[in-house]
Amino acid sequence: MADQISDAILDACLKHDPNAHVACETMVGPNMVVLMGEVQYRGFAKFSLKDPTKLLKGGFSLDAKAIAKTVIKRIGYDRPDEQFCWNSFSMMSYLHAQSPDIAQGVNRKSRKKQGAGDQGMMFGYATNETKSLMPAAIVYSHELLKMFAKLRKTDEKYSWLRPDAKSQISIVYENGRPVAIDTVVISHQTTEAGATKAHYEEIKKLAKDYLSKTGLLSPKTKFFINPTGKFVIGGPLGDSGLTGRKIIVDTYGGMAAHGGGAFSGKDPSKVDRSAAYYARYAAKNIVAAGLADRCQIQVAYAIGVDKPVSFCVKTFGTSKGVTNEQLENMLASGKVFDFRPYELIKDLGLLSPKGWKYEDTAAYGHFGRSKFPWEKTDKVVALKKFFKIGR
Repeated sequence: MADQISDAILDACLKHDPNAHVACETMVGPNMVVLMGEVQYRGFAKFSLKDPTKLLKGGFSLDAKAIAKTVIKRIGYDRPDEQFCWNSFSMMSYLHAQSPDIAQGVNRKSRKKQGAGDQGMMFGYATNETKSLMPAAIVYSHELLKMFAKLRKTDEKYSWLRPDAKSQISIVYENGRPVAIDTVVISHQTTEAGATKAHYEEIKKLAKDYLSKTGLLSPKTKFFINPTGKFVIGGPLGDSGLTGRKIIVDTYGGMAAHGGGAFSGKDPSKVDRSAAYYARYAAKNIVAAGLADRCQIQVAYAIGVDKPVSFCVKTFGTSKGVTNEQLENMLASGKVFDFRPYELIKDLGLLSPKGWKYEDTAAYGHFGRSKFPWEKTDKVVALKKFFKIGR
């Protein structure tokens, strides 16, 4: 929820000004939403160290509370007795303008020379074990939660389900391929009336019916449904929320490395978001081109510098006709994928999303869904041409 609020605020700023700089952090607790971080857009007042809260009064009016209300209502927090409800929470905002020390490295006279908004490492990953070229466990975990959310919102029969939920799937691999689901863990908040063995069995049956389609279920598959025995107190009352807390769920479920940078609430000048998207784009195209069964790309940046300082590619012994070093040289050449911030932002259309919005990324993972531009496989032909494959 915190991620979705942060990204909804980002969407509002980019709609007003595609060149807005945003790094919005959201914290939620009992009947409380707190905003912190930077917001800078056309019409925003100048930076002031004395009282940055006054900056929100200049030009375009960012109604952050209205945005948060819309997100919270859509998710389904609509019961005041749960001590977090869309129409009764309090908000505190400490948003301020971007530091000029950071801005001078990003904003250049020549936009093509735009520097990275931060230093650090970003990773992209792809594997051909599923149609979306994502790890099986994270795909099926997200799909389970989508199913339960849809039932909760559209079928009165399941009104005993509440918004707070998470799932975890453990898969057995043989020779690098998934062969069986070993364990399924689902913790799903319910009403007091829904905290019964019969309701938990219904959750288990629904999960089994879905997972049977994967061909990976077996009589030995173990299911743990609300294993503490009860999950009624949940949401911000049960545990505080914070933007960027679930970075592994956002990405590859632990099957690939992570540089540590969170995504939500950040505009694409922050390469810990945009370069991670572009690294996924490159890794997915490499796998789609048949150059490897699995591919992980690491790219590193220095703040204020446009060109990446290093690339590292791992194909885990699955490459075909190319070496990891050759893939690294291809990435560094910029001839197929250009990792400079200005170019990758332009390539993926990250400043003016079409058919998607950043808020969409903040639930069910940032990768593996075809609506996002970094999931395109439109570089397959260019990759084969670069490596002179199929001639």
